[in-house]
Amino acid sequence: MNGLSKASVHWIDIDESAEGQRIDNFLVKTLKGVPRSHIYRILRSGEVRVNSGRVNATYRLSSGDRVRVPPVRLAAPAARPVKGAGGLGKAVIFEDEWLLAIDKPAGLAVHGGSGVSLGVIEQLRQERPNQPFLELVHRLDRETSGTLLLAKQRRALTEVHAQLRHGSINKRYRALVLGNWAQRHLTARLPLRKYVSGGGERRVVVDEQEGAAAVTVFRLLGHYNGFSLLEADLKTGRTHQIRVHLSHLGFPIAGDDKYGDFAANKALEKQGLKRMFLHAFSVTLTHPATGERLYIEAPLPAELERFLKSRQ
Repeated sequence: MNGLSKASVHWIDIDESAEGQRIDNFLVKTLKGVPRSHIYRILRSGEVRVNSGRVNATYRLSSGDRVRVPPVRLAAPAARPVKGAGGLGKAVIFEDEWLLAIDKPAGLAVHGGSGVSLGVIEQLRQERPNQPFLELVHRLDRETSGTLLLAKQRRALTEVHAQLRHGSINKRYRALVLGNWAQRHLTARLPLRKYVSGGGERRVVVDEQEGAAAVTVFRLLGHYNGFSLLEADLKTGRTHQIRVHLSHLGFPIAGDDKYGDFAANKALEKQGLKRMFLHAFSVTLTHPATGERLYIEAPLPAELERFLKSRQ
């Protein structure tokens, strides 16, 4: 599809190479540079047609299908990173022929969409044009920093996803919370339910009746003059799990602008904490090729270390 114009309507005839692909993923790859959010918008509006009929984003293409692609807008072009002088290359903390792990910076989304044209996966693919396969193994919230796993082969992705489903991957986080946490260890079993607020914001709430099972094991690491540093061991991987569990327990994460203490966050900004204090510290998994246990760690970022020292 190289050279496909995005300024006019086009018809694409599907052959065996695209058979079985979801229409949304096909369009993302075909319309390079078009935000994912816009692709979903033209699918919802019916501007994309398959065999002259409307389809939803989950439709799987068949050989012989004819896809109508409307005129689409391009995202603002991103500056190409210079190798060795920036980009995510300097964030790599582990790499072999199967897996890649980076220390994701806070403020960077893992993928484009919802107004973000370039996330981690898009940027890494741009920086590694000769890498034939590169996919996210799991996700981190945009404002969470730390260990993020990607697969460089489909077999690796499949096998690590199986480990996630079976609960054999250990993911540990560092979180600084408001207040003096008393227990050395606490297991939070608080079911979580997603919902959309009246203003259209996606949120998560503890719901004992309708929520999905969510378990986090917390361990106290230390007190910092009105704050507590915790280790959070995720036993399930629900959206915003650590943030909602801690907020529900009365110990919101410092700097959390969604579930935290907004007045406290404003004061913390003036004291030097300009982000949420949640960091994906480590991941332990079984290597998909060697079968050995693999431990990957991303040290606490310098700005979070500085804030801790300021509270001593």
